[in-house]
Amino acid sequence: MTIKEAQEAVDQWIHEYGVRYFSELTNMAVLTEEVGELARIMARKYGDQSFKPGEKENLGDEMADVLWVLICLANQTGVDLTEEFRKNLEKKTRRDALRHIANPKLKA
Repeated sequence: MTIKEAQEAVDQWIHEYGVRYFSELTNMAVLTEEVGELARIMARKYGDQSFKPGEKENLGDEMADVLWVLICLANQTGVDLTEEFRKNLEKKTRRDALRHIANPKLKA
């Protein structure tokens, strides 16, 4: 699935099952909540915390939740994520073409 197809699929789902998009501000709060849930799993899997009894290690599902809400926000605000990601990649390539390669902290 391409990013464009994902944006279309989310929009179709919202109109078929979700009634309507939540407001942009609500979705921003939901995005923050979902990132927090992802952070919780990361802290337990890769950090110093441990899972509570019965707690699931659903890293992929949490990442997908973040992506879902981000796509909702993009759809609501008229952002073409495919184009914006392409431009962002170009920007990073121009800006950081030598930056990381020359960083002695990243040498193995």
